[in-house]
Amino acid sequence: MREEAWLGPSIQIDPTFAYYRDRSADSVARELKQAGYRSVRYFVTREDRVDGRLVEALKRHGLFVWAMTLGNGTYATDHLPAGWERWRMELLKPPKDDYTRLSPHSEGYLDWKRRALVRLVEEHPFDGLEIAEAYFPEWNGLSTGVYGDVGPLAQAAFRAYSGMLPPEFVHRTSPAYYKKDRGRYLVWVEFRVRAVNRFLDRIVNGPGGVREARPELRIATWSIAIDAGRDPARAIRELQGIDAAEMIAAVRPDLHMLQTHWPDWTRQRLPADYARRYRPFVEPLRRQYPKLPLALQTDIGSLRSMRRSAAWMQRFAAAAASLGYASWTAYEYSIGGWMYEEPPRALAAARLASGAVRIDFNKRLDGASAEQTEHYRFRSLQGEPVLLPDLRAAADGQSVTLYSEHFPDAAFAAHIRGVRDTPDRWLASGCPANVSDCRIVVPALS
Repeated sequence: MREEAWLGPSIQIDPTFAYYRDRSADSVARELKQAGYRSVRYFVTREDRVDGRLVEALKRHGLFVWAMTLGNGTYATDHLPAGWERWRMELLKPPKDDYTRLSPHSEGYLDWKRRALVRLVEEHPFDGLEIAEAYFPEWNGLSTGVYGDVGPLAQAAFRAYSGMLPPEFVHRTSPAYYKKDRGRYLVWVEFRVRAVNRFLDRIVNGPGGVREARPELRIATWSIAIDAGRDPARAIRELQGIDAAEMIAAVRPDLHMLQTHWPDWTRQRLPADYARRYRPFVEPLRRQYPKLPLALQTDIGSLRSMRRSAAWMQRFAAAAASLGYASWTAYEYSIGGWMYEEPPRALAAARLASGAVRIDFNKRLDGASAEQTEHYRFRSLQGEPVLLPDLRAAADGQSVTLYSEHFPDAAFAAHIRGVRDTPDRWLASGCPANVSDCRIVVPALS
């Protein structure tokens, strides 16, 4: 694999999504490879449940595979050890969602996460590791109450760090209220930045850490960027404990990713070149770390109202390149607007044997539809019909393998009309299927 494969176009995938289930790992890998990606960021939602066959298939098809995990919590808790509840992050006003926030101040959580990630990269041949979203909540947390950690773990750690009690965030009459006692509050801000970077540094670089287990592994760090206010980098540092320059100094990554914050990616009419507004985050990093590659992450369809089209993605990629990013990625491959808008289209045809032809499409196909042989018509390159009375079809994800003992040895054309895609496997429900009407040339039998 070329060394540069870890840079360039990249995509995030969550293999727990229905789009990736009930198909071969090779079909997933071919689809992503044919879409033009050079690396894949495998979203590890549970450290104990990784599809090793998929990781191996992605690598076999020449893709660089990152293991991407979250730093500040988990969507599932049944794989955590007894007593994990003591690791919880406490917020002023917890949101009602299905995400369990865990505190970087917890030595138990830090040690467990380090061991879990070491085991992950020892058991599976990932090429790189990144811990996203190690930050504290939340962008507007002091006004909404979605702000933390303010629980016993944070209080004890702050006393050990500063010798002071933490600021008061609820009772405005208190002398320690954060808007009154600014000195205490500024120490609190520094303490939170240090906590995030210490958490990441110990997992990656500490004794028994990831680099000790797999020194050849590429490491990427993640911070967040936003187009908001006069000094957004200072606001992110204050509200969420993220200082990208200090994080890079602590972890010493091979790549740093700027993640688009939710107030930006949720915008329905987000311009594809919106990252031009991220200069307050980018320029200091380029001054301090001129040789460190930077990457940009976006979201392409987590909400129905903001699904990004293929044309938008092309403009986004062009803008990222023009702004000097070495790589870009998007969450999540299967939720982009093109999944809902574009029909199945044949991209490649290959002879597997004299009686077998595989056709790869741009997206997953409905298996029952793809295996109906009346959806396929064949002609010679001179336009004469090619009759295949024994034709059979077997679908696998985005590919269909056609079988017949009567395929001509010469190249011929296949017209595929009526094959549907898979609305039942998309993130947004209730969307109509798209139907193929495409043509591809099957090469001559060599």
